[in-house]
Amino acid sequence: MNIARTALIAALSASQIIGWGTSYDMPGVLGRKIAADLGMANEAAFAGLTVMMLVMAALGPMTGRMIARHGAARTLALGSILMAFGLFTLAAAQGLVLYGLGWLLLGLGGSLGLSVPAFAAVVEREGRSAKRTIGILMIFTGLSSAICWPLLALAEQALGWRGALVASGLAQLILCLPIHLAIGRIAIERSDAERAADSIEPLALSRRMGIAAFLLIALSTSLVSLITFGLSPSLLHILELSGATPQLALELGSLRAVFGISARAVDVIFGARSTPLITGMVGTGLLVIATLSLIFSTGDTTGLFIFTALYGFGSGVSTIARALLPLSFFSASRFAAQSARLALPQNLANALAPVLMTAIIDRSGVDAGLYLCVAFSVIAFAAVAALAVIARRATSTA
Repeated sequence: MNIARTALIAALSASQIIGWGTSYDMPGVLGRKIAADLGMANEAAFAGLTVMMLVMAALGPMTGRMIARHGAARTLALGSILMAFGLFTLAAAQGLVLYGLGWLLLGLGGSLGLSVPAFAAVVEREGRSAKRTIGILMIFTGLSSAICWPLLALAEQALGWRGALVASGLAQLILCLPIHLAIGRIAIERSDAERAADSIEPLALSRRMGIAAFLLIALSTSLVSLITFGLSPSLLHILELSGATPQLALELGSLRAVFGISARAVDVIFGARSTPLITGMVGTGLLVIATLSLIFSTGDTTGLFIFTALYGFGSGVSTIARALLPLSFFSASRFAAQSARLALPQNLANALAPVLMTAIIDRSGVDAGLYLCVAFSVIAFAAVAALAVIARRATSTA
């Protein structure tokens, strides 16, 4: 790995860890303290995440246009500024109005500063060779809560939740903004032939097949988001309802993150022998088996561990596939635009998932929620399998 690629991975990993850690992960540490101080229900405080995801969904197409017009580095830099002002607004909140405005700004900043523009920055510099670098970047990004939760807790103890939010906003301006501006100066050497390949479509897709591929990618990745974003916030509760003690549920919940990151690392290591389509089928297949195993589990420790391992690996591998599937069907030059368009249904699923899964589990029981996840994962698997058929037909007619 050359120096420029290493610098790119280090820069984007740092900014994405801070970005996700001070926005989406932040309520895990500060949410209940903010709710108590502002006299809000806990649900109202955590509804900020839903606001953020809905705004990110709505602004996905705009993000793609900004990246195409101004480049990923400048888009990321603007995202850092908006996220900083969002955090400052939350810190100044005295009630629901400013609190909601803060999350609106975080949603706008997140659209420009998280995931899609970061992956686009890699593709701008590496073209179709970006798959491995994106995989490595996602491994580090998966550590955001593990790194930021302890730091946020320390900041809250020393400065209070308002001070912790101000410190988070300053981190966006002092650390992330210069990093994103510096990314614009990172250039990875490529031959003229490699650069010319950026505009070449990987598959000879007809217009109809291209539309079908886009819709199938949107379907599969959105369903996976419904499963992972739906189960993860309630995972400890689900494990307890399935027979785990509170202590065991906490231990298994921590292991789930380890399995998820390990799955991403395994995919990066063996990525040369795999494709995003294979990764997607493996990930969705593991999610099917995981949820079925918990449904038929007797509640013993072994059965709960098996579910956690399968779910952790399945969700980790599926996350890799979600990021890379567009690069398998569309040219590198179209990656940012297509990924930004896909962000609309994906982020809508992210916003809906926790509310939907919590409501189903609370009203109909944990098995009802798990059966719904089985249905989602089976349909997602079928959608990826259909993508494989499209890819094979396109290859055979080329």
